[in-house]
Amino acid sequence: MRAEEIPPGVQEVILPSGERALAYSTGPTNPPPAPAAPAVPVAQPIPAWAKTTALLAPTVGGGIGMAAIGLSTAAPGLIAMSHALWSAVAFIATGSAAAAVLIGRARARINGAQRPQITQHITATGLFGRAHGTINHR
Repeated sequence: MRAEEIPPGVQEVILPSGERALAYSTGPTNPPPAPAAPAVPVAQPIPAWAKTTALLAPTVGGGIGMAAIGLSTAAPGLIAMSHALWSAVAFIATGSAAAAVLIGRARARINGAQRPQITQHITATGLFGRAHGTINHR
């Protein structure tokens, strides 16, 4: 068959065995364009964010390293300081508990003679009866 006789949407293909056959095409009916010559690579400018990141990476890494060295050097002092703070908290808690006991005893002595004694007598008749009571201050 000549190339003019091939209907549109059909093209001539070469099979792996070397035979020529007609096949329906799913792409354009025109022959593919010849490959273009490889383009010469052009140097592109480096983006500003890439420059900033490249400059910050060693700075941040160095800062983290220095912080680790500082913490390892200060660790014994930090442990001692935490022990001292817990001791101070325990001392304050013990002192406030003792102060509360002493103040309570002192108030009991001062107000011991002055406190009135209150007694109540409440009576009720029946399960749902009204309650009556008296309050005695001595």
